[in-house]
Amino acid sequence: MQDINFLQIFFNLLPALIIGLISFYFYSSYLTNENNRRIYELKRESAKSAMPQRLQALERMTLFLERINPGSLLIRVKPYNDSKHDYENLLIQQIESEFEHNLAQQIYVSDKCWGAIKATKNATISLIRQTNMSDKVDSPDKLREVILSDLVDKKAPSETGLAFLKNEVKELW
Repeated sequence: MQDINFLQIFFNLLPALIIGLISFYFYSSYLTNENNRRIYELKRESAKSAMPQRLQALERMTLFLERINPGSLLIRVKPYNDSKHDYENLLIQQIESEFEHNLAQQIYVSDKCWGAIKATKNATISLIRQTNMSDKVDSPDKLREVILSDLVDKKAPSETGLAFLKNEVKELW
C-alpha cells in the first residue's frame, strides 16, 4: 500500500516537475537573450562614439605617413651643416619624433594597420640609412638628391602604408 502512495505522489508531482523544468528553460533563455540584447545595444552606442575617434586616428596616421614621406620630409627638413651623418640623424630624429607624437593612436586602429604603419616608418628609416651608406653620397645635398631620384623609380614606403590605411577606412563603411 505504501508503494501505491509513493507512485501516486510521484505521478501527481510529475506534471508540476515537467512544467517547472520547462519554465526554467524558457526563463533562462529569456534572460540570456535580454543580456545579449543589452550587450548589443551598449556596443552599438559605443561604436557611435568611437567611430569619430577611429576616423580621427586614421587621419592622424595619414598625416604622419605624409610627413615621413621622403619627398616631403627632405623638403621640410633642411641640413644645418655639411655632415651627411648629422643630416641622416636629423631626418631619423624627425621621423621618430613624429612617430612618438602619434603613439596613442594605436588603440584606435587595428593591429595589422599599426604593424603596417611601424613597417612604413622602419622602411623609411632604412631607406635613409642605406642611401647614406652609398659611395655616391658625400654631402647632405647629395643625400637628398639621391633619395629623391630613387623615389622617381620606385614607390616610397609611405605610399604602401597609405594604401593600407585607405583599406582600413573602407572596412569601416
